[in-house]
Amino acid sequence: MTFKQHLKATGILSIPIIISQVGHIITSMSDNIFLGFIGVEEQAAGILSGNVFTLLLVFCIGMSQGLTPLMAGAHVNNQLKEKASLLKNSFLLNLIISTVLFGVASVFAANLNLLNQPEDVALLARPFIEVISFSLIPVTIFFTLKQYAEGLTNTRASMYISVIGNIINIILNYALIYGKFGLPCVGYMGAAWATFWARVFMAVAFAVYIYYHKTLKDIVKPFFKEKFTAAQLKKIFSIGLGPALQATFEVAAFACAGIMAGWLGKITLDAHGIALSIAAFTYMFTSGISGAASIRVANYKGLNDWKNIKIAGKAAFVLAGLIMLGFAGVFLMFYEILPTFFNKHQEVIELSSGLLLVAALFQFFDGIQVTGLGVLRGLSDVKMPTVIALTAYWGIALPLAYFLGFPQKLGIYGIWFGLTAGLVFSAAALYSRFRHITKR
Repeated sequence: MTFKQHLKATGILSIPIIISQVGHIITSMSDNIFLGFIGVEEQAAGILSGNVFTLLLVFCIGMSQGLTPLMAGAHVNNQLKEKASLLKNSFLLNLIISTVLFGVASVFAANLNLLNQPEDVALLARPFIEVISFSLIPVTIFFTLKQYAEGLTNTRASMYISVIGNIINIILNYALIYGKFGLPCVGYMGAAWATFWARVFMAVAFAVYIYYHKTLKDIVKPFFKEKFTAAQLKKIFSIGLGPALQATFEVAAFACAGIMAGWLGKITLDAHGIALSIAAFTYMFTSGISGAASIRVANYKGLNDWKNIKIAGKAAFVLAGLIMLGFAGVFLMFYEILPTFFNKHQEVIELSSGLLLVAALFQFFDGIQVTGLGVLRGLSDVKMPTVIALTAYWGIALPLAYFLGFPQKLGIYGIWFGLTAGLVFSAAALYSRFRHITKR
């Protein structure tokens, strides 16, 4: 295939994944918007809760992503029994992890006072964290099934279900916050319960979809016949741990930045959360490209076709870079308008607008680094990318964010400049890693 053909193929495959990925960030964005109309404290509580939940969520997602390259390799070699074994063992592993993390979230919620956050915000955040963290269990089921389907290059299923799930979340937000359609009025907690029930629907809907789909359902009978084995669990864990840690290191850095923002007051925490939500929205586009690149590279790796691996990887990097440069331009043009959809408090809007200008600076690098992770995951290269992520976010981004934000007294802007430095390093290192492997 030519470079243009690879570019087109990656773009087409990534569209359903992008819609699905954007759907997940829209869930938190819609919660954020509804909470913004209630009050500054409630929105800040939702943002603080979202920082905690997202940290646990991306670990679960990362563990599930280890299934995709393994499933793709088994699929191209027509190994139905192996696919069933992989799916069944992945289910057990991911359910254990999500249950443990729900327990961790509950302990964390009870000790929010240790983070030195505004007292009224922490009080509202505790029950919010407990409810949305409970949704980790249905989310895990959804993502395990999603990675199975995407390993077979079926990326549309998650797209359809995510879109419907988001519509349900928005309707339930309105209904539960304000007590509409005969449902109880539970105030700001309605946003948490809306998220939970929307994710329960998504998990159940995906299971039903696979059971009746003409090409996916062939795994149902062998799935129940296969056994849990230590060898399969170890293999899935070893592949999934890398992506889980890579994503966690990055998101943890942004979560810690959110905690630092809370030290500067609830206005700053609100502004940080709004700007980060908008930046996360654009990130999901290249996250979708990353997922598509991982599938395509894994398929070529299964065929030992290194020529197409190299071209497919480069096409993914180019596509991601162009898209994020486009979003950087959007931020520069509409940085004063975008925050007004989330909050009407003038001070919050002004600070969010300034942070979007910083976000415009790191858009390109954010797209390159997440694409690099996907390409290398398709090559089953997980150890070095994990080291790069640890260095980028915990060795560079967070120390620099604290130094610029507090000793240098740049406040929230210093924190964001530190995060930008980590993204630049990660992008350069991951792209260099891909070039090194393909050249070797």
